[in-house]
Amino acid sequence: MAPHPHLSLSLSLSISISLLAIFTLAGSYVADAGSIGVNYGRVGNNLPSPTKVVNLLKSQRITRVKVYDTDPDVLTSLSGTGIKVTVDLPNELLRTAAKKQSFATNWIERNVAAYYPQTLIEAIAVGNEVFVDPKNTTGFLVPAMKNLHQALVKFNLHSDIKISSPVALSALQNSYPSSAGSFRPELIEPVFKPMFEFLRQTGSYLMVNAYPFFAYESNSDVISLDYALFRENPGVSDAGNGLRYFSLFDAQIDAVFAAMSAMKFDDIPVVVTETGWPSKGDDNEIGASVENAAAYNGNLVKRILTGAGTPLRPKAKLTVFLFALFNENKKDGPSSERNYGLFYPNEEKVYHVPFTTEDLKDYRDKRSPVVGDIGGGRVRVSSPVKGTGSGSGSGSWCVASDVGRDRLQMALDYACGEGGADCRPIQQGATCYDPNTIESHASFAFNSYYQKTGRAAGSCYFSGAAHIVTQPPKYGKCEFPNGY
Repeated sequence: MAPHPHLSLSLSLSISISLLAIFTLAGSYVADAGSIGVNYGRVGNNLPSPTKVVNLLKSQRITRVKVYDTDPDVLTSLSGTGIKVTVDLPNELLRTAAKKQSFATNWIERNVAAYYPQTLIEAIAVGNEVFVDPKNTTGFLVPAMKNLHQALVKFNLHSDIKISSPVALSALQNSYPSSAGSFRPELIEPVFKPMFEFLRQTGSYLMVNAYPFFAYESNSDVISLDYALFRENPGVSDAGNGLRYFSLFDAQIDAVFAAMSAMKFDDIPVVVTETGWPSKGDDNEIGASVENAAAYNGNLVKRILTGAGTPLRPKAKLTVFLFALFNENKKDGPSSERNYGLFYPNEEKVYHVPFTTEDLKDYRDKRSPVVGDIGGGRVRVSSPVKGTGSGSGSGSWCVASDVGRDRLQMALDYACGEGGADCRPIQQGATCYDPNTIESHASFAFNSYYQKTGRAAGSCYFSGAAHIVTQPPKYGKCEFPNGY
């Protein structure tokens, strides 16, 4: 991770003291789920050998890793493992790669073609957070990307290996509210427009480094810690897009989506190449702790692996790389920079984080006995409903959304189990068993929970699998209760 400027977010958030109902979904396989990877930084003098690191990755069933160079020992150790790898062309090589096609071609030959496909290199990160690089290499970014792609074409690797560049959120001119997301004007024409055109033409994606920790640390007086950690919270309304956000991560990513949309590049996917939370920091680094780091990363993994996108893009399959694999003792900057690791250099865990859907079965955020997938909640706050509260009222019901059978089944299992919904009417032979569809059964269970909670704010989203309606639902002869 390059040194990050604190994101100066002038937020005026109105945080209610009412609690948000949270739902824990079982950690079973979800067909449209996202993917989790880990950044493997090596700015330390006490780190284990690449061979030991690869064994650690395999033991944790981590299937994606991102590195910050093309170290031969690392790439060789990853050979034959099936672990997908993103490599990096360092910022200091951008100028030469941009000016000399021969250099770009030789670099690809030595550092990519020589290892592929035994080492499953899936992407090349061209530079890292180039726009905040004090050496001002911004002007060389897109030409370097194009030359490297041309080299991939020469070796017939362009269909298998994508090229992009990690962008820090400081590239945004506006990030709050999310609907007002926009890129810095001075970067749009010279960099973002040609880069997005390149990404579109090559079928690639935008790499984004997002750190809610920085926004929280700088604005802890107005940003709820629970909101930053994916914990239960009343959510934050965005009047611009009519959505309610239950996590700062979602709000930040949707700000990027909005900025891309403003430039007419809605079709380009986003991969979060860095995100994390420090387990330790200096006295002035508010929020840096083991508990908070465990909550942020654990709840984030749950968000991604249970298949929810963001409120603006609920069906987006996000790939997210956690930062980082190890604490790195030679990094510059405040104490937090040396304490983002999931593991100590001796390979012991700093704290527990689930990496797979299997791990999620036993995962709970220690803060609360019920902590769920609170991002991706597609709650329309502008719905014309009666009563008070966020999108709820006396004339409102909660029904299933079109998110696919797997996600509906997971949410239904929760509602009828831990959620305590009255699901007796949808049992075989009961009054609401027909029609016997996952949508009708899930809708009945969701509404039962929603009504039992008094239609509390946030009690109808089930990881984006439900939404509020203001007309009585119609499923055969079944009548849905309105109030208990």
